[in-house]
Amino acid sequence: MTYVVAENCIRCKYTDCVEVCPVDCFREGENFLVIDPEECIDCSLCVPECPADAIYAADDLPADQQQFIALNAELAKQWQPITVKKDAPPDADDWLKVKDKLQLLKK
Repeated sequence: MTYVVAENCIRCKYTDCVEVCPVDCFREGENFLVIDPEECIDCSLCVPECPADAIYAADDLPADQQQFIALNAELAKQWQPITVKKDAPPDADDWLKVKDKLQLLKK
C-alpha cells in the first residue's frame, strides 16, 4: 500500500507534507503535488501534516477519488521532487473546501 494525493490538493498545494517525508517521494506540479508510489515507504508521516486532508492510504481512498492512484503514478514520472516547504498559493484557503477540481489540475 502506498499513499496518494487526492483532489483536495488541487489549487491548494500546501507543502507542509514534503518536509516530513523521509524518502523525498513528493513531486511538484504547478498547482498540485503527487506522491511517487515507487518511492513511498508507507510511513504515513505526511498524512497529519496536510492542511487540506488530501493524502490517503491507497486502500482508504474514497471511491470517487480512485483515479488519483494512476494520476499520482503518471505525474510522479514527469514532475520534479520537492523536499522543502514553500508558501502556499495566496488563494489556497479559498480552494480548500471546493469540490470537483480535477478539471483545474495543470499537468
